[in-house]
Amino acid sequence: MTTEDHLTFRQFMLREQDRVGTSSDLILLLEDIATACRVISHKIREGAFVGTLGATDDTNVQGETQKELDVIANDEFMRHCANSPRCAALVSEELDNVVWLKKEAKKGDYFIYFDPLDGSSNLELNISVGSIFSIVELQEDLTDLTDEAVLIAGTEQICAGYSLYGPSTSLVITTGHGVNGFTHQMGSGEFLLTFPDMTVPASTQEYAINASRQNFWDAATKRYVDECLAGKDGPRGKKFNMRWVASMVAEVHRILTRGGVFMYPMDSENASMGGRLRLLYEANPMGMIIEQAGGKASIGGSRILEVAPTDLHQRCGVILGSAEEVDLIDQYYSE
Repeated sequence: MTTEDHLTFRQFMLREQDRVGTSSDLILLLEDIATACRVISHKIREGAFVGTLGATDDTNVQGETQKELDVIANDEFMRHCANSPRCAALVSEELDNVVWLKKEAKKGDYFIYFDPLDGSSNLELNISVGSIFSIVELQEDLTDLTDEAVLIAGTEQICAGYSLYGPSTSLVITTGHGVNGFTHQMGSGEFLLTFPDMTVPASTQEYAINASRQNFWDAATKRYVDECLAGKDGPRGKKFNMRWVASMVAEVHRILTRGGVFMYPMDSENASMGGRLRLLYEANPMGMIIEQAGGKASIGGSRILEVAPTDLHQRCGVILGSAEEVDLIDQYYSE
């Protein structure tokens, strides 16, 4: 298959407009987000030459030291999303509060949630990092523009996606009608459809977890991992491989391409924070993508997308991937 056989991102989205009624405004917004991702990818590739791979003297609201590229990526997302006349609010991992782009938010306006550079601790190691985003459409007019106004459950997302900056730059999106993956073609500047109709295999022999935290794990997590480690002679009756990249985007992309389960559960050490990963701009969009690809996404006993948010930077446990594995882990939590 040649590159001429692949739909461009715009061609694909226009086809989706005819097929499922994707709005023109959403298509234009997604094109702006794709542009932001192209720019961020370029900035990362140039980082070693211009000295932007290191840390700043600042911390974000999570108390994490910001990398220079965290700030650069955040600025690019803000700049390009603001092009949309229907974009009313931006929620970023790197900012304490909501950025309101309108004095009044109207029904049909968009709230955009994003982690501009997930896994940035890997930058100096030349390991894959990415961007994650989520879009919610406002269901009624809003005049009280507060942080609480954007605390909307993941079930209300109309779109979610991520970009992976690796050997090639990928863009994976769902608008609620399956999951499709695009690859940036150097030279043309186009994202071309290279991974149509991505699905998560129902079963797997691969899991990803940060094993350095095992002293803090709860009983359900310990049981699941112990059974995987037992291999063919254990209760699962098959060998498992363990993976860990420390980049959620890279972990999820692997699951979408060959199956598996990703686990970052709430444990005894991070329970006071509610978990490790952020609900609105990490767990919710990745949960939507995995579900649209036929997998499941849980906090450990219940669905991620049904969690009622109470804070912009709320954290939660995350267990997502192949349906059989997530069901089994949820069963262990129920027991």
